[in-house]
Amino acid sequence: MAAQSWNPFSCCVRGAAAVDDDYESPSGDKGSPRSPLKSLSSSGTLSPEELSLTLSGSNLHAFTYAELRAATANFSRANYLGCGGFGPVYKGAVDDNLRPGLAAQPVAVKYLDLDCGTQGHQEWLAEVFFLGQLRHKNLVKLIGYCYEDEHRMLVYEFMVAGSLEKHLFKSINGSLPWMTRMKIAVGAAKGLAFLHGADPPVIYRDFKASNILLDSDYNTKLSDFGLAKDGPQGDATHVTTRVMGTHGYAAPEYIMTGHLTAKSDVYSFGVVLLELLSGRQSVDRSRRSREQNLVDWARPYLKRSEKLHQVIDSALECQYSCKGAEVAALVAYKCLSQNPKSRPSMREVVKALEPVLGMDDFFPAGPFVLTIVVEEDKMMDMKVETEEKQQSHHQKHQDRHRHKYPGSAIHGDIVIHGDNGQVAGFTGTLRRQQRTLSYHRERGA
Repeated sequence: MAAQSWNPFSCCVRGAAAVDDDYESPSGDKGSPRSPLKSLSSSGTLSPEELSLTLSGSNLHAFTYAELRAATANFSRANYLGCGGFGPVYKGAVDDNLRPGLAAQPVAVKYLDLDCGTQGHQEWLAEVFFLGQLRHKNLVKLIGYCYEDEHRMLVYEFMVAGSLEKHLFKSINGSLPWMTRMKIAVGAAKGLAFLHGADPPVIYRDFKASNILLDSDYNTKLSDFGLAKDGPQGDATHVTTRVMGTHGYAAPEYIMTGHLTAKSDVYSFGVVLLELLSGRQSVDRSRRSREQNLVDWARPYLKRSEKLHQVIDSALECQYSCKGAEVAALVAYKCLSQNPKSRPSMREVVKALEPVLGMDDFFPAGPFVLTIVVEEDKMMDMKVETEEKQQSHHQKHQDRHRHKYPGSAIHGDIVIHGDNGQVAGFTGTLRRQQRTLSYHRERGA
């Protein structure tokens, strides 16, 4: 099959700039811009009262340390979920008597590790600030925070299915089905598109599989906004910042120059989409040297549909849409362009990927079972043919021997009887005939 051109991609994203009902206004009021992060952090140390005043109207709850300690059973080991970007995370529960308007629900409580220093506090503040103002179905919901003495905590909705990283690389319950993977990809793309469309725009900066959380229906929620930054405004083309993020996901131009744009997130999305397609991690030191970096190894295969099977996760067992895989591969290829200007916007990515959810041209399971049987039959036939050739060669040798030594006892038809009168063995022709009969019985002939 000839190499795919980029015309199909261009067609499927044409008109992508149109407003989609899925995209909610960042502050719930269309046309009302949110406050940029620098307006909050430039003033230096912020008191709890000042933070509460800044976030008024955000519907965030300010919890006390005692309330969250009770909600997590004193941060018990049994409730420990893992370690997040700046500290441990615990499962907890709040009831509807704790705050007016707060429904009883399970929650995740992220506790800032004080050893993180000033950087940890800034990341905590960024997360409160961004998630306090931004609401979208593909962003994890921040319920509240604790800012009391030395305690810094964040309280989120509890995501029962955990992270995408866990399901792709650490699951003991089998592989994610194709449609679930594409559903996750589309949801994540919508979350990023929403951030990039905010006023001012938000650059996520740390988009990776471990920051994509899933609910019980595998709906996608982006989490961990500690490294998020306000995007360029006015005539600015980029934001210059210290290089931070995760190796294997960060865009090459950002690593080289520190110049951050929304297209940096697009590159990171391409890496995660490639992980969803391949079932491989962005960096895997356990593989052969040329396959350790997923993008370097896989990107050349994404351009040609006849090579794509080398990238698709074998755990899917061929149960995926051929057309859908080609579309997703083309999107990933474009997102992973070395030139940021050649990458699509996240709105364009959403428009390109959404139709994949309706593509059901899966491989039927039957022919693959048949192929295996045919291969087994071929191997058996080859074995039989070899044995028959060996038998024919042996027969010719025996004929030559009989002609040369006609009186030899080995050519006689002698039956050997045991002490009990039963046949104990054969010699000569009868032995050969018995071997042939046993051979065909074993084959079922």
